[in-house]
Amino acid sequence: MKKYKVLVSMLAAFGLFMSAPSGQFVARAAEKASTADELADEEAEAVEAEEAVDDRIIPKGITIEGQSVSGKTVTEANKIVAKYFSAYDNVQFTLSANDQTISAVGKDLCIGAKNSDVTVKAATYGSYGNLGERFKAKTDLKEGRTKDFKLSLGADKAGITSFLDIASSQVNDEACDDYLTRENDQFVFHEGKSGVVVQIDESAAILVNYIENKWDGKAATVDLATVVREPRGSKEELAEIKDLIGSFTTDYSSSASNRKNNVSNGVSFIDGTILYPGDKLSVLRTITPFTAENGYMLAGSYENGTTVETYGGGICQVSTTLYGAVREAELEVDTRFAHSMLVTYVKPSMDAAISESGGKDFVIKNNKKYPVYIEGFCDGKTVNFNIYGKEEDSPSHQVVYEPEITSVVVQNTSWVPDGNAPLGKLSTATSGHTGLSAKLWKIVYEDGTEVSREVVNNSKYNPSNRTVTVGVASLDPNLSYAMLQAVATQDPNAIAAAVATYAPEVVNSTPYVITPKYSVTNPAATNSAPVEEVAPAQEQAPAEAPEAAPEAPPEGIPAPESPTNTDI
Repeated sequence: MKKYKVLVSMLAAFGLFMSAPSGQFVARAAEKASTADELADEEAEAVEAEEAVDDRIIPKGITIEGQSVSGKTVTEANKIVAKYFSAYDNVQFTLSANDQTISAVGKDLCIGAKNSDVTVKAATYGSYGNLGERFKAKTDLKEGRTKDFKLSLGADKAGITSFLDIASSQVNDEACDDYLTRENDQFVFHEGKSGVVVQIDESAAILVNYIENKWDGKAATVDLATVVREPRGSKEELAEIKDLIGSFTTDYSSSASNRKNNVSNGVSFIDGTILYPGDKLSVLRTITPFTAENGYMLAGSYENGTTVETYGGGICQVSTTLYGAVREAELEVDTRFAHSMLVTYVKPSMDAAISESGGKDFVIKNNKKYPVYIEGFCDGKTVNFNIYGKEEDSPSHQVVYEPEITSVVVQNTSWVPDGNAPLGKLSTATSGHTGLSAKLWKIVYEDGTEVSREVVNNSKYNPSNRTVTVGVASLDPNLSYAMLQAVATQDPNAIAAAVATYAPEVVNSTPYVITPKYSVTNPAATNSAPVEEVAPAQEQAPAEAPEAAPEAPPEGIPAPESPTNTDI
């Protein structure tokens, strides 16, 4: 009787402990995404940036600017260094340009350690330099002599550039190039005007040089670099924009309303862009910041089993759709990153990830002889980009892009007991992602004959685990125990056998074994016609479970009888 009570208590604890998370997983999934694919897309876009952790330990006797960092990890020491420079966070700077000023503080200008590798140097002291230097360093530490590392004042140019990208609008008298609008499917010409604008890169270099070599640590005024810009283009030049040279569409009909808003908002910032020959477009710069003030909403993203709300959720579908149109127009791709995990709205290797915190950008360049015009719009169901310019190729010129999947890694499954679900009931809490590696081939045909074939990108997508809850609730504690034992094995065959044996009446659609939607392909193996798309494989139905018996219950509790019907 005592063992029976212990078992009941154990089952109750499992029910209370395990049912809450699994219930939250399922509820969040239902609330935040309309389909499993939508949730997978959000998860893939949410993991673009992860904070790096360096757990190397700094030896005893090491200080930085007199403060001991002995026994600290590199990550912990970095925080100490950041705190040292935080004294400059609120120092006032007046940035002068175009007879106007921009107010800034030290934090805006990313003041910190010029020798940013000081903490790594501290952690690896005694392992670099020549043989004599290494020997001396190790001997000094062994004999109790300390080593103090000095900090050099510096400023991060990339951070200053990001600040000026936004702040310069306060003082810029923006030049306006001759431009076009598209009205009633026709182009309308508009004349531009000259202006005076801050030169971002040159001004950032001026600030870095001033802070590192001239600044006394007090409030200061610095003159930024400016340039007079005349409007570019002419009515005759822009009149050459008349041919549709690239177009691409993706589906977002299943997206939640906030995600649709974010996608549409991002598209609106790119719509109407004109790129003259040699011009570049940074998508990240164009559509950021991801704030409510810039028109973005909170949208759910699924990350590590929990739903998080982020401004701009879904924005990667904007850059990915534009990437498709850019490929078709054969514009130059300057910078492109794959997602960390697969998205479903395009084939592998046809995506372009955006991550403000992770530094992932999509940058394109107009490599044509004439200007191009980018049109973007959403209709509530699809995301669309059209690129107009002057067709420079013959009508017989055809380009086909084909992905080649070089390897596939199927996601693992974590089986979690759920004390609130009926015995044997399977529910997918987290669908996970299949991982794979892929490359994208560009195949060019002239008059129907292949003339070239080249790889335009290589992409790697990480797998992420699937989580499936297994119901263990039953009026019969023997059956609950047997199902718990099966789940504890984490073996899908054992779990399938237990469900078939102890809960034959339960209806499940969740597969025990994942059949990946993709398989290894090889479009480079043929030199004839374009390779057909690889159709996604259907998830396999659970096969008839093999006979398997769980471990016997504790002494004194009879083993459950096996039902005669073993169909799953």
